[in-house]
Amino acid sequence: MGRTARLSADEAGLAEAAAILQRGGLVAFPTETVYGLGADATQAEAVAGIYAAKERPSFNPLISHLESFEAAKVQGTFDDTARKLAEAFWPGPLTLVVPVAPTCTISDLARAGLDSVGLRVPAHPLAHALLKATGRPVAAPSANRSGRVSPTDADHVLSDLDGRIDAVVEGGASDVGVESTIVACLGGAPRLLRPGGVPREAIEALIGQTLESGLEGGEKNPLAPGMLASHYAPRAQVRLNATAIEAGEAILLFGPERMQGSEQAKAALNLSKNGDLKEAAAHLFSYLRQLDASGAQTIAVAPIPETGLGDAINDRLRRAAAER
Repeated sequence: MGRTARLSADEAGLAEAAAILQRGGLVAFPTETVYGLGADATQAEAVAGIYAAKERPSFNPLISHLESFEAAKVQGTFDDTARKLAEAFWPGPLTLVVPVAPTCTISDLARAGLDSVGLRVPAHPLAHALLKATGRPVAAPSANRSGRVSPTDADHVLSDLDGRIDAVVEGGASDVGVESTIVACLGGAPRLLRPGGVPREAIEALIGQTLESGLEGGEKNPLAPGMLASHYAPRAQVRLNATAIEAGEAILLFGPERMQGSEQAKAALNLSKNGDLKEAAAHLFSYLRQLDASGAQTIAVAPIPETGLGDAINDRLRRAAAER
């Protein structure tokens, strides 16, 4: 990738930004709070590009941004409480974590393998115009390398990500504010997962009940960005760094090499036959899910390099393999 393009905040610039997103590229753009790093949330390989550009150490669930509540209802299932909150506070700095809808097109990687999804309709006019032009959900964490200061203008974005992303929409300085409030509506009492731009008091006044705080199930079941990484834990045991497999195991391969005993495998999938870590990241959650569905008691995982996106892939696999 060459230098990152600076796109003007006009119709032509937004059309180019939308075209880049639709073909799987990365575009930074202003929101109410900071600049976000956007990718088409329906394309797992595009989402993997976010993690690669940010050098993000693990696959946290990402918030998917949409142009309207109607578009959000295609992706998530809204109970009465979630619907009230969406109608009152969207567009705006509120993220709702809801069950995935049967029509959901947001990738497993953007959802970190969960059966829930974080959705937001932003209020910034440029963000709204870009989402409308793109016509797809856009996953967008802050447009900076992991651990760096969040960017509030295009120059900040480029100081961190020039040459690592396709384009940035120049929208001037963003109104620096707190991050979006995150509320989970997953059955039972709604739960405040992260305080932010919409005050707790305003939410409680609207719904007529007190928000639960923190995470149901504690640290083992986080659901949203800004928290410990959520993960898809398969029913099968996960055995890492396998060099040979036993009869009846399923196998998750990486690279061109076959594994000793692979003809005995109950099921086999290869994250990337040519050893591409971005492709491997895009396939990770869906392949674990498919191998788990094979009925194998154990999924044997071939060694994966601990470089680049391999760090995040191995982090997630270690979580899947942990005792539970």
